[in-house]
Amino acid sequence: MKIDFNNVVPIYIQIANGIEDDILSGRLAAGDHCYSQVVIARELHINPATAAKGIRLLVERGVLEKVRGQAMTIREDAVELIKQRKTQETLTDMIEALVQEAKKLGISQEELIQKMEERYQGR
Repeated sequence: MKIDFNNVVPIYIQIANGIEDDILSGRLAAGDHCYSQVVIARELHINPATAAKGIRLLVERGVLEKVRGQAMTIREDAVELIKQRKTQETLTDMIEALVQEAKKLGISQEELIQKMEERYQGR
């Protein structure tokens, strides 16, 4: 996981997003233990409280499960939860921006859809 200290996105959110990326890529699987705040803090040279805040965010999102006396574990439905959230937050925002820009440029809905289909198919 890499953190961009010059990014406007807070470090704890970058940590949460990095862990989610590791889950989506299969580096972390359902039922696995998540990285501990101490390990994250040591590897990234950050305050353990910041690492803990990133982990807590994933608990709030429902991606991690807190089991008393054990490390945080990846929930069975974590991949689906992450995909749903990212689709809702990220993709929706991107589509909205794309549609608004297309309208400004006078690109019709049909043209935009055609361009998206071509790009999606790698043409």
